[in-house]
Amino acid sequence: MNFGFSEEQEELRKMVRRFLEEKSPETEVRRLMATAEGYDPAVWAQMANELALQGLGIPEAYGGQGYGPVELYVVFEEMGAALLCSPYFSSVALAANALMLVGSEDDKKTYLPGIASGETIATLALTDDDGAWDLASTSTSAVDDAGQWRVSGVRNYVTDGSLASLVLVPAKTKRGLSLFAITSDAPGLSKEALPTMDQTRKQSRLVLENVPAQLVGVDGAALEGLVTTTQIAAAALAAEQVGGAQRVLSNAVEYAKTRIQFGRPIGSFQAIKHKCADMLLDVESAKSAAYYAAWAAQEQNEELAIASSLAKSFCSEAYFHCAAENIQIHGGIGFTWEHHAHLYFKRAKSSELFLGDPAYRRELLAQRLGIEGDGLAHEQLDSESSLLDLRIATSNTRPVAGHVLILVHGLPRAMGMGRQAAGLLPELATHLSTESGWMVATGTLSGVGASQGTFSASQWRRDLSRIVTRMSQG
Repeated sequence: MNFGFSEEQEELRKMVRRFLEEKSPETEVRRLMATAEGYDPAVWAQMANELALQGLGIPEAYGGQGYGPVELYVVFEEMGAALLCSPYFSSVALAANALMLVGSEDDKKTYLPGIASGETIATLALTDDDGAWDLASTSTSAVDDAGQWRVSGVRNYVTDGSLASLVLVPAKTKRGLSLFAITSDAPGLSKEALPTMDQTRKQSRLVLENVPAQLVGVDGAALEGLVTTTQIAAAALAAEQVGGAQRVLSNAVEYAKTRIQFGRPIGSFQAIKHKCADMLLDVESAKSAAYYAAWAAQEQNEELAIASSLAKSFCSEAYFHCAAENIQIHGGIGFTWEHHAHLYFKRAKSSELFLGDPAYRRELLAQRLGIEGDGLAHEQLDSESSLLDLRIATSNTRPVAGHVLILVHGLPRAMGMGRQAAGLLPELATHLSTESGWMVATGTLSGVGASQGTFSASQWRRDLSRIVTRMSQG
């Protein structure tokens, strides 16, 4: 595992950064936010024709450049920093990956060249009307009507759904979950643009009533490929979040150096120093998690399911925390519409929910590690007995070779956990490592001190994620 970038990858980063500095300044972001399309077709064409970004991760056999996820994630990181308004994520991270993982050879030859050239804007409609991310339980259905597939249902919160000329829709058939390609002008397809807090990323609600569609891949065999697609996309989103978090950290530090109050820069005050230091810790930890996920996506190994959920959950909270602290450091000006701080704050919040919030991603991570939620303690951990019960419950869980357990299900609910109970964490770790076969490590958690014996849910989530991130890398 190598978290360093090659010289070629760093040159790619510099090229994309220069392009975005010119094409996606704050003024352009604000202009595109107010448009229905939400992107500039001329810039989109330049991205495809001059930089070949749309085809970067698509194999050369289908009109792409043949690079891997690591190069793509370099691009996503820079786009996250610039708040680029474009359908790049939906076309490249979602639709292209779904076609490559689910589609047949003919499907790939039919659809991927258009995405690689920028002529096709595509998206993947992942969620039902209720917004749930569980693909296996989708209510959208498809039937074979005399050789013509027809899809019915509702897909909600579809990224660039109103803009895309090609919509990929998961739907259930008699044989199981399948994937279907639908053109934007198909009869029976209606689109409704949704009002969003984050205006830099457009979303839509799609209603399908017996819409004619083309089957992608094999009937009933799409679930595994689509799950992998969401994992790769979650890792890409984590890279985007890292770019945004790094940018707000840089903005906050620069402002703290130049804003004078009481005759000195506000960055010289201890409270501001602490905020900046916490932001730096979040950003660097998020980078480690995101780069780990990029490596796993590049290798396409069993680590991807774990690394993607780990990265998405931690990077979501790190970005949101940094964006919120950036506003605080900027003071009154940070709350105004004219300042750019709120743009990153809104993107951070929407990205936190996109592809599953941190709680959902941690649930997937726990399931992947073989931890069944019903067997663990959910009650508030406010006494020695409840933590001992948790120790006993977890002793029956299945260890996974090569992974480290520090996930304690329900711990974010530990509001008001006393110092006596917190002190039992090392004992829990010892028990699990010696009697259950887990590789376990503990760390110092926020709030454990001589004068403070209570913890916030956000402190627990951030600190435990940092521990998981460090140990999963090692």
